Amino acid sequence: MLAVSFDNKISGAGRKDWVMNTMSNPEQNNSEQNNSEQSSVGRRKFLQLAASAAAMAGSSTAMSAQQETPARQPEITVNEPGALPPVRAGSDFMLDVMKSLGFEYVAANPGSSYRSLHESTINYGMNRNPELLTCLHEEAAVAMAHGYFKIEGKPMAVYAYSTVGLQHAAMAVYSAYCDRVPVILFVGNDTDAMKRVSRTDIVHTAQDPVAIVRDFTKWDDAPASHGHFAESAVRAYKIATTPPTLPVVLSVDKYLQELPLPEGANLRIPKLSPTLPPQGDYAAVKEIATMLVNAEFPVLAVERAARTPAGLKYLVELAELLQAAVVDTIQRMNFPSRHPLNQNDGRGPDLSVISEADVILALEHPLLQSVVNAGGEEGSPSRSRLTPGAKVISISSLDLFTRSNYQDFGRYQEVDMALAADAEATLPVLIEEVKRLITSDRRRVIEARGARLAEASRRRMERNRVRATYGWDDSPISTARIAAELWAQIKNKDWSLVSRSDAMNGWPHRFWKFEKYYHHIGQSGSVAIGYSAPASVGAALANRKYGRISINLQHDGDLMYLPGVLWTAAHHRIPMLTIMHNNRAYNTEVMQVQQIAGAHHRDVGNCRIGTAIDTPNIDFAKLAQSMGWYAEGP
Repeated sequence: MLAVSFDNKISGAGRKDWVMNTMSNPEQNNSEQNNSEQSSVGRRKFLQLAASAAAMAGSSTAMSAQQETPARQPEITVNEPGALPPVRAGSDFMLDVMKSLGFEYVAANPGSSYRSLHESTINYGMNRNPELLTCLHEEAAVAMAHGYFKIEGKPMAVYAYSTVGLQHAAMAVYSAYCDRVPVILFVGNDTDAMKRVSRTDIVHTAQDPVAIVRDFTKWDDAPASHGHFAESAVRAYKIATTPPTLPVVLSVDKYLQELPLPEGANLRIPKLSPTLPPQGDYAAVKEIATMLVNAEFPVLAVERAARTPAGLKYLVELAELLQAAVVDTIQRMNFPSRHPLNQNDGRGPDLSVISEADVILALEHPLLQSVVNAGGEEGSPSRSRLTPGAKVISISSLDLFTRSNYQDFGRYQEVDMALAADAEATLPVLIEEVKRLITSDRRRVIEARGARLAEASRRRMERNRVRATYGWDDSPISTARIAAELWAQIKNKDWSLVSRSDAMNGWPHRFWKFEKYYHHIGQSGSVAIGYSAPASVGAALANRKYGRISINLQHDGDLMYLPGVLWTAAHHRIPMLTIMHNNRAYNTEVMQVQQIAGAHHRDVGNCRIGTAIDTPNIDFAKLAQSMGWYAEGP
């Protein structure tokens, strides 16, 4: 496991130094740290070493990593003569249910309200399928499950401790909700007041513990029997993984877990029958195809269109058939970064093409209003980017599920046609209709449009190359240069960016060639701090068995929310290369306060008070070393 970090003071003050972290013994760490004080390693040589070491760590770990196996009924080991026979508890049956659903891992911070599930997992289930991942915070456990899903494409389970554990987990549950990621939580609870003995039992119990996350989950239940648990667990998995995919929670009674099953108990596990994602109405899809083929300048606006690698393939095929401009918010790996139809400048889509569009097809896009309108900040009126007569179409599964309290569904946008359907499931039918409608005359128009977009893409790439030269030799090192130097080392390897896709001012998306579905995992959904480090570890865990290099471009403030995930990664031997982007501040907030100070005609020089992370500066190398990583740097 590897990680690298550098310091960066925004606006050029300060320095950027290098830090590299991997698992090794403490003596090596001290030796390397002493050597680093005596000599300076060239940046390019250092990154080459880091990438090569990460590749070696990933490939060696992949050989021994757990492979997917069907769930099975484990055998209980025979006790020594005279010992009491093992008791088959309710939690053993609950674990059988979990095994039937194919969970490879369950992430958890230990808690007594699910102690029987914990014990069943490690003894009855032999800690295999699912394997228990030791986390140092419930938020880290859920965020790891979040990142894991975005690589592996299937949910991870999470155990949480009653009220206090779920409160810790709540922020990460909200991020998964906003990012449309299914996480399945099993929350222990002392339901029967007569069985609450200690102060801990009493203050850690709620009549309805799931209430604190109900506004940002898709479904929850509190099973009252073992058979009820079996049905609810299978139902929860089915609901969570049906688009729109979202978190679900089961509140599991502590004593229902611990209750011995009667001899010959006739309990069965229902069969999981996945629900097919809903396709768009066929007549409406035909109409959309006609509009797209006849359009002079169609635009595809995508947010979470590609749920799976198939979605990426479908979107490329549709865009190429139409030679349509694609504006991608990079919330998922929707479209190849260097494709000539991709109208993204690194940090986000180039929305200038919206004003040229006569047909816009939005796919799984909850924030469409901000695409077709400009301005509107701080209460000022927005203005439409649309040309008169332009048609706007939406295909989204989000129309099938909406909550009231949290406003993640965005501003209301008028559209000419809205299909309440899963975009990925609808694309194959739409593609076939588009193929059928394209004539030779339309093909000439389409090809000319594609040539124009390709030229615009080429010019955009050239502008980015020029911008990257600004401050190329500066110290601290520029984010453009670190992205370029790192790309030179990984471009011929099997790599995966497991941190937020907009890291380092978007320079990876301007330089790197993102084309495979696992090349990046998108963003957090909630735009919250504290997501990136644990989500990166979860995604790296999913990459491990494939031998990929997992790369985490990590911000300093984000890591300090949940630094314990470094220990979890080392403990479970999850290989990952981390480069710390250390600007020693919550810099977005610095700029926000500066903006307000300017508006109030006050001193902007005080705006690092309450936002800076310095005095003392955090030694991230020592922090990582203390968690079992190899590290260099400040």
